[in-house]
Amino acid sequence: MRTVVAMSGGVDSTVAAALLVEAGHDVIGLSMQLYDQRAGEAVFGSCCTLDDLHDARRAAQQIGIPHYIVNFEAPFREHVIANFVSEYLAGRTPIPCTHCNSDVKFATLLDRAAGLGAERLATGHYVQVAFDEARRQYVLRRGRDQSKDQAYFLFSLSQAQLAQAAFPVGDLTKEAVRDYARAHGLLVADKRDSYEICFVPNGDYAAFVEREAGGAIRPGVVRDTAGRVLATHDGVHHFTIGQRKGLRLSAAVPLYVTAIDAASATVTVGPRASIEQRACRVTGVNWISGVVPPGPVRASVQIRHRHVPAWATVTPEAGAARVVFADAQSAITPGQAAVFFDGDEVLGGGWIVSAAND
Repeated sequence: MRTVVAMSGGVDSTVAAALLVEAGHDVIGLSMQLYDQRAGEAVFGSCCTLDDLHDARRAAQQIGIPHYIVNFEAPFREHVIANFVSEYLAGRTPIPCTHCNSDVKFATLLDRAAGLGAERLATGHYVQVAFDEARRQYVLRRGRDQSKDQAYFLFSLSQAQLAQAAFPVGDLTKEAVRDYARAHGLLVADKRDSYEICFVPNGDYAAFVEREAGGAIRPGVVRDTAGRVLATHDGVHHFTIGQRKGLRLSAAVPLYVTAIDAASATVTVGPRASIEQRACRVTGVNWISGVVPPGPVRASVQIRHRHVPAWATVTPEAGAARVVFADAQSAITPGQAAVFFDGDEVLGGGWIVSAAND
């Protein structure tokens, strides 16, 4: 079977490619060029750089597979960077990795794979996919290594995409992946993982938004929940729901960001109890099964990457859903994803647009 592997230049995708070769697959490595790097300027973060593309090519040579670099600058700017900037300007907190996976990697690379005569696209994600014979559908599950699990970022995949997806390292731990790479002499065996947003230099996302947005940045005020003005600010893109650090406010009790109104450039702060809420509404909902449940679903719901999933009732609406938690959750943040799980299985998810206490 011919399989295209999305190779980032890191150890996970490299081992994914090597495992497939070992299993007898006809493997082709593809790497995505996401920025114009000809000038050699550091206008991007610490991954997806020229060095990463070079590492991917060297890894492919070691494994003995053909390797190509594909230019994805236009779709990456359209679906990831533009969304990132517009979300922050709207007072929301985006997740660029999810948009990159769904709108660029799986949407576009699958087309490129088909053009190369490949039946599947493999990545180095720590998730697992299997076909459930009883239900006659593909099932997406968390990776074996819970500390590296990336299921939260892949809730938007469809049945058609899962049918062509492979995640060779999903049933391995990170240490097992590195051990395999060392045992096979792969040059990226001990390469550090990147935890930054790939296109943001030095992690300074606010400066990136300002540079991309130009004159769209507006100063505003910080108010408390009683409406009193406590300070001014240089733009709502500096804030996220639940934020405490960096507010530069003096108060008798710790204050947290409770609301962001981009239209009036107003940021509201209050005590910790103000960010504890019971419900949220999500839009752009994708159900992995491809079928919208006929009624409310009991699920564990994860509202950000490092959030411990909490029990909730998910009630489907037209292209949306209402999530009511059994217990109040801290800092339910518009722009983040609410992902629904049944144990380790991903049921679906959507984008948080609002939170409430009812």
